[in-house]
Amino acid sequence: MGRAVLQNGSGVELGTTANPLIVNSNQRIASKAITYVAGTTGAIATVDLFTVTGSVLARTFAICTTALESGGVSTIEVGVTGATAIIIALTTSTAIIANEIWLDNSPTVIVDALPAQFIIPNGLDIKQKITDATITVGLLTYYCIWEPLSSGATVVAA
Repeated sequence: MGRAVLQNGSGVELGTTANPLIVNSNQRIASKAITYVAGTTGAIATVDLFTVTGSVLARTFAICTTALESGGVSTIEVGVTGATAIIIALTTSTAIIANEIWLDNSPTVIVDALPAQFIIPNGLDIKQKITDATITVGLLTYYCIWEPLSSGATVVAA
């Protein structure tokens, strides 16, 4: 038996009868896991999390699997070039522990509301910045829920 494509009243594809939620033509999700190690992924640096093409609306957050540890007082933030703490505010890295949702400078271990939605114009990539000391241990999985604004806009894990 074939799968029928489900569409809304405007003809926008919503999914299939086999999995009606598999496709949402407006909203997409990209993810990137980072295992922090001193001297490499945990080093003091700014790195790309998501490569953005075109202009998008985006919500970005992380879920911690392994608590972040540091050899000193390390801070971490998420944003774009010129505004590296605009998406997730500067946070002491060791405040992010296992099973927490990190979407602001007060990580929480319980269910949380979706983070604020940001307009990201003209292909500004979403970046993580670690400052002050290296992160020696930890595992975060970043998620970017996004919608295209301009034709051909995309977000992919960097």
